[in-house]
Amino acid sequence: MTELLHPGELTLAQLRRLSGTERLQVALDPACRTGIRASAELVRKATEGDAPVYGVNTGFGKLATTRIAKEDLAILQLKLLRSHAVGVGDPLDERVVRLILLLKATSLARGYSGVREEVVDTLLALHNQGLTPVIPCQGSVGASGDLAPLAHLSLPLIGEGEVFYQGQRMPAAHGLERAGVKPIKLSAKEGLALINGTQVSTALAINALLATDRLFEAAVISGALTLDAARGSDGPFDPRIHAVRGQPGQIACAAAYRALAVGSEIRKSHLEDDDRVQDPYCLRCQPQVMGACLDQMRHAALVLVREANAVTDNPLVFPEQAEVRGGAVEPALPGHWRRPLEGEVAKGHFGGELVSGGNFHAEPVALAADGLALAIAEIGAITERRIAMLVDTVVSRLPPFLTPDPGLNSGFMIVHVTAAALASENKSLAHPASVDSLPTSANQEDHVSMATFAARRLQPMLKNTAHIVAIELLAAAQGIEFLRPLTSAPGLEGVLRLVRSVSPAMMQDRSLARDIEAVHHLVAAGDIGHAIEAQIPALQALRLA
Repeated sequence: MTELLHPGELTLAQLRRLSGTERLQVALDPACRTGIRASAELVRKATEGDAPVYGVNTGFGKLATTRIAKEDLAILQLKLLRSHAVGVGDPLDERVVRLILLLKATSLARGYSGVREEVVDTLLALHNQGLTPVIPCQGSVGASGDLAPLAHLSLPLIGEGEVFYQGQRMPAAHGLERAGVKPIKLSAKEGLALINGTQVSTALAINALLATDRLFEAAVISGALTLDAARGSDGPFDPRIHAVRGQPGQIACAAAYRALAVGSEIRKSHLEDDDRVQDPYCLRCQPQVMGACLDQMRHAALVLVREANAVTDNPLVFPEQAEVRGGAVEPALPGHWRRPLEGEVAKGHFGGELVSGGNFHAEPVALAADGLALAIAEIGAITERRIAMLVDTVVSRLPPFLTPDPGLNSGFMIVHVTAAALASENKSLAHPASVDSLPTSANQEDHVSMATFAARRLQPMLKNTAHIVAIELLAAAQGIEFLRPLTSAPGLEGVLRLVRSVSPAMMQDRSLARDIEAVHHLVAAGDIGHAIEAQIPALQALRLA
């Protein structure tokens, strides 16, 4: 089955499919080709005139005042790709690179970049034929576009650089020959359009967002299981409490916690004899904390889907007769944008305007990624507090450190230390990347977003928090063992069976390292939520797409 790409209309659900483990075949909506041709023709005409056009017949960045001879315009674009391919570090994950290819292709296909159809079609051919450009993960400051990583993405289009193909890393020329893809020769502006854009930052952030979605659901479930293991009150989840505050994420989370608790024998057993007035915050404030995280995730999704559909290179190409179209969730551009200041626009008798601007600045992505980092850190932070509560017999009223024979056995004592170490590490990683900026290009590019790092650092944070949630699932499952023969709610019993399928109860000390990794795999793969979400609609309401 072929996935049809409508430039400017990508949805989060479609991005989830496209970034999945299976590489889908894609095709471009034919309706967009007229716009691509019109903008490419405008650039062609501009090269025949005498007016200076940034990136077409001038140098780049601080060298924008340097005019380039007409006979050198093609070599200018070739040298641009070669000079900017200076990334370092490990290659980006294949799934991220696939998404970058698609975002770059659909952005160019919006028809405001002045590239030929051949460029867009070759990007899609790399994707469809299983050719994955080798992109070092470091080297972008998230302004003037993701220059270095996008240069590495683009070199294979001209038969240079490296690709992964059929599990092997090889020179791009060799990979293209084996896959039957013909390299292209760049025309005016095409190299600049390829490397100027936010597609690397955006793909990294979307990839993390989709993983946060799965993690969040697992953390809600593990928190509900801990609530039962600690015989906590369900009073704090009363819908009236959350309605009067009005925060949508909080309301949705409270509904999920209530649904997860339905039918618990453990809960029924202590309705009459519980002498505690209030539970600790890590139990009763779950809707407030997790709800705020959910709202942050939903906001990030809105921003990142906009950016996935955006045109973010420079200069932009506006044919005279073309209607300026916004993206899937963006309004049309205000009319005054059609009248830039003198010197920012190239005008001539070539049927349109080439307008220099700053859409390549990835500040929206940086702030969205920083918001996601805070949410991921907070999910882990409150989860770690629940683990600490479970091993504290004074608060949980369970055996010390969740072992029936404390002293001889340490139980979950050091397992909690691991969770604390990971939660603390996340605090450092959560520091906002967007507040940092170093001028580049001889101070021409004097404020940058650091969006690429902001998005890239989310993966280690996700891994840390997924391990913390896995530890909570193990600890809560252990706590439930001391309450048997009473059962938890039916949905939570399904989660317990899944946990116990990879980790038996621990009544005598053993290394839990493998158990933690096994449950971590269930969390990261989304299996915790998948095990029960079909029977609990309130959980499905927490998903982003």
